[in-house]
Amino acid sequence: MKFLVDRCAGATLAKWLRTQGHDVKEGWGAGPDAGDEELLAAAFAEGRVLITVDKDFGTLVFAQGASHCGLVRLPDVPAAERIRLFGRLLAAHEKEISTGAIITIRGDRVRVSR
Repeated sequence: MKFLVDRCAGATLAKWLRTQGHDVKEGWGAGPDAGDEELLAAAFAEGRVLITVDKDFGTLVFAQGASHCGLVRLPDVPAAERIRLFGRLLAAHEKEISTGAIITIRGDRVRVSR
């Protein structure tokens, strides 16, 4: 799968996803923080699922109708916990992730929206 990892989601998660065989770009790789709209547009242009901790992306997608290829919002927890949660998410919701769903994880709860 192709992912764009937001700065707030972390380099450790990006590195782990690569070890799992995924095509991963990091949102901070091209220089200073481009902003939420630009990051979401970049992910869409490259067919990537955006992974973030930031709540603002929901507003862009739901309220403003921004185009996307999927969005995963993780809780603000230590990197090891974020990796554990994402691993479980991949195992249980790979189809939803790969087909453009918007997924929010809170604790052990997963909410999938279209």
